[in-house]
Amino acid sequence: MILELWMVGVAIIVLLLLRVPVGLAFIGPCLWYALADGNSSGFALKTTFDGLNSFPLLAVPLFILVGVMANRLGVADRLYDFCLAVLGRIRGNLAYVNIGTAVGFSWMSGSALADVAGLGKIEVPHMVKAGYPYRFAAGLTASSSLISPVMPPSIPAVIYAATATVSTGALFAASIIPALLMAAGLCVYVFLWTARRPDVTSVPFDRTRLRSTAIATIGPAFVPVILLGGILSGTFTPTEAASVAVLLMVVLGLLYRTLTFRVMIQSLRETAVITGGIGLILGSAALLGLILTRAHVSRDVAELVTSVSTEPWIFMIMVNVVLLILGTVVDATAAILVLVPVLLPVAVGLGVDPVYFGVVMIMNLMIGLLTPPVGSVLFVTASVTGRPVEEVFHGIIPFLVPLVAVLVLVTALPGFVLWLPHLLGF
Repeated sequence: MILELWMVGVAIIVLLLLRVPVGLAFIGPCLWYALADGNSSGFALKTTFDGLNSFPLLAVPLFILVGVMANRLGVADRLYDFCLAVLGRIRGNLAYVNIGTAVGFSWMSGSALADVAGLGKIEVPHMVKAGYPYRFAAGLTASSSLISPVMPPSIPAVIYAATATVSTGALFAASIIPALLMAAGLCVYVFLWTARRPDVTSVPFDRTRLRSTAIATIGPAFVPVILLGGILSGTFTPTEAASVAVLLMVVLGLLYRTLTFRVMIQSLRETAVITGGIGLILGSAALLGLILTRAHVSRDVAELVTSVSTEPWIFMIMVNVVLLILGTVVDATAAILVLVPVLLPVAVGLGVDPVYFGVVMIMNLMIGLLTPPVGSVLFVTASVTGRPVEEVFHGIIPFLVPLVAVLVLVTALPGFVLWLPHLLGF
């Protein structure tokens, strides 16, 4: 069945290049292979549905709902105003506000698409109006949105933890420092860029505005405290913490008088659409994973890697290269579900920590969200700003340098990843 397995791979790649939805691009060829291998369609469909039967994955739609509600209830606007008030006197302050808002929003969102869809409508027009080039504003907004799927509550981290059977809390703790390093890398680039642009304006500092915006963000500040504090302390499971965060969002919406029946229905509908797409990918990837397991792909990959070298750092370099390339053409969720069963056993066999491996994998695949042909963040940024995709991509290219530099740093120094989980006792 080796020929048929190659045919499945080619078929999936062709369908993805034709921009067929990822779940459908996976499930069609996999169903054909399952039938050709003598399995019934019922067995294939049962495998697909079994891929969704996981308690940790229940956190995914809840985290999505938290991010969607944060957008629709005006929480993103409050975070933006607060960051603008804090950074009022700094040259190029709108660029730093962009990054700071992304960091603040990331504690609630977990999704790059939710970040760029909500904040992009606010940040890019403000920056362009203040004299920033559109390409710089759009590129920074798209790049800073990648902090959300790395910083907990990261949806890719939940999916990786469920697939790799590692602690979600440990993976959340391990992701914090890499996410902050991504923000720091972007800040360094902004500093160097603004140093050459004396024409970039700043917003005057206003003590009264700082006080009022700080008060306005007290409520949203409790969301990450509950999410991360509950999970990292062991008080909540990720699913329970996400449920409490949704409840807190409802309370904030009522206090701010922004939660209406229409807003709630729109939030639930948007969450259902996003969750449905992820669910289709999860199920179809489970079927593909079974096919790869039966074909002993993990064993073959292990033999190939060990024939090149048994050094963990060489293996991680190879993984980085492969993931950066695959991230440009394969959806991150699908890549995690398919590649973890193949690569993780090899990594563990070479002495690579599975939590560290997960963080590196997620960072690689998130960078792929900025690049065509899949590049969902790229297309969403173009959509919310009403400009061509090519123009957005030209703006993103310079920001790939600090993001890749942080990826190299994290890969080379696992201590950045594992220090906090070890400190917290994971």
